[in-house]
Amino acid sequence: MSIIESLNWRYATKKMNKQIVPQAKVDIILEAARLAPTSSGLQQFEVLVVTNQEIKNKIQTVAWNQSTVSECSHLLVFAAWDHYTVDRINGMFDLVNDERGFRNAGWEAYRQKLLAEYPQKNPEDSFQHAARQSYIGLSMAMVACAEEKVDSVPMEGFDPKAVDEILNLKARGLRSAVMLPIGYREASGDWLANLKKVRRPKEQFIIEVK
Repeated sequence: MSIIESLNWRYATKKMNKQIVPQAKVDIILEAARLAPTSSGLQQFEVLVVTNQEIKNKIQTVAWNQSTVSECSHLLVFAAWDHYTVDRINGMFDLVNDERGFRNAGWEAYRQKLLAEYPQKNPEDSFQHAARQSYIGLSMAMVACAEEKVDSVPMEGFDPKAVDEILNLKARGLRSAVMLPIGYREASGDWLANLKKVRRPKEQFIIEVK
């Protein structure tokens, strides 16, 4: 299928059948999220892959009791940095230098610019900025799911503080931003499965500025 056909195939799956997604497909989905672009290339989020059924059940209780949380094959939790720190910024800049094998004066000047500004930000503002980067990774993962014919549903309907506690995210300097259960649809029990996909027409969505 073309990417547009795959995106038309996907929908926000409301019920899954507990079938396990092959690891090769999971690896592709996670790699798509890892390759997502982020502000300043800092990769301000991490992805927790939850397969433990007991933990998925606990998260379901703080996620409006949505069944896909416990029925999914893998629950992907996108967790963003709770704050920008000198170590986090330097860590990514040093990684780029090590991988590319050279230092660039402009790149180093940009490092100093971020170090002078980002760690001083309000922690909540820092988290909100980092969380927005995680949504880029979420989108990339969802496209990869569609390409691999794996069902998914983006999920904000949960208690972030409770999820953070269940997954011990504070100890990692992270806060949950959004979740993505992935698996396979149980169409017979999903009211949304056979409904037509509806989006605004292009004329009401795309604005040409010439």
